[in-house]
Amino acid sequence: LILMDCEMPTMDGFTATSALRKIEEELSLRRVPVVAITAHVVEEYRVQCADSGMDDIITKPFTMKKLNDVIDQLIL
Repeated sequence: LILMDCEMPTMDGFTATSALRKIEEELSLRRVPVVAITAHVVEEYRVQCADSGMDDIITKPFTMKKLNDVIDQLIL
């Protein structure tokens, strides 16, 4: 499971996730779940996360329960 910051300086989380998905596909690797961590809550941002290949999104601030629920859903 990767918790992906969407707003990193050199390569944003959308670009990083897209690159990861391309590598997974090219090398026939198992898909690693990617969860966006962001303060943005608008629907367009959720769409951008999904379009880049992210599996879920957690908006800040978040609780440990929310984080645990997402982890349980994606890796169990």
